[in-house]
Amino acid sequence: MTLTTARHPTAAETTSGEVTPAEVAPAETESTVTTATERPAPARKLARGAGLGVLLALLATVVWSGSFVATRDMADTVPPVQAVFWRWIIALLAVAPFAARPFWRQRALIRRHLGFVALASLFGVALYNTLVHQAGLTTSASNMGMIMAASPVLMTLYARLGGERLGARRLLGLLVAVLGVLLLVGKGSLAVDLAAGDLWMFAAALSFASYSALLKRKPAGIDGLAFLFTTFVLGALMLAPAYAVSLTVQGGFPVTAGTAGPLLYVGVFSSAVAFFAWNRAIALIGAARAGVVYYLQPVCVALLSYVLLGEELGVLGVACMALILGGVALASATGRRD
Repeated sequence: MTLTTARHPTAAETTSGEVTPAEVAPAETESTVTTATERPAPARKLARGAGLGVLLALLATVVWSGSFVATRDMADTVPPVQAVFWRWIIALLAVAPFAARPFWRQRALIRRHLGFVALASLFGVALYNTLVHQAGLTTSASNMGMIMAASPVLMTLYARLGGERLGARRLLGLLVAVLGVLLLVGKGSLAVDLAAGDLWMFAAALSFASYSALLKRKPAGIDGLAFLFTTFVLGALMLAPAYAVSLTVQGGFPVTAGTAGPLLYVGVFSSAVAFFAWNRAIALIGAARAGVVYYLQPVCVALLSYVLLGEELGVLGVACMALILGGVALASATGRRD
């Protein structure tokens, strides 16, 4: 019986990294083949993560589109601050069974970063939604959705200021989508005449973009559900004094199917589900790319408003939607030079 010993590579082989096939043991060959096969795995994992991020951003966008219709539908019966306050109470009840345990486990970590979480709560929970409900008093649901499309522009600016390289294709897609939104709001003209509600919506867009930019800096280690639960709690606490004033001055609202239904939708779906999906999407693909997907919102809102509220769409609306969709597709495409 002949014993075969493994030969160590020479210095030249170690330097060059080349060994002839005859000098490689079978185990080494198998290892080399396995490594070569597994090498693209990180790229595949990254691509899957990006795809999931786009889908989550799309889910949040579609759900939020419905919330503009719900908000407009109850604008005449539920005062804005009261609607927002109950929205977050409902959202808290929806996420508590899933988030209470991770929140309690991470309470010390959350306490250390309480300033950051409170700022995110202010922009994303208290201010943004109050401004949206206030806008619903004096503008249409379709206008609300279209003006909110300004927030991706601000997200992109935030990303650029943060050092993110945007790429020519994404910027071109962004400009095409912006053109579609401006033409849609201006009814075929770039000269846009804004109502008071439209101005409230621009303020809401700024608040939401600020929230999305903050999410990219969320402290590592904080569980997504724990973070969401904490922002809901803090947001509801911030709104409590304004809610008390509104209740005293304006009185309460009747609890009917016409008020409870929209509140349940914005509380469970637009708050608990959509905010979790959006936060996760930003963690996977960043605020700028998620913001590009958000451009689909005017399309979704216009279609829902047409079907549910009877708001007119027209040929111009369809043409502008085509511009928005084309811009989103261009800016969302992945490639080496994005």
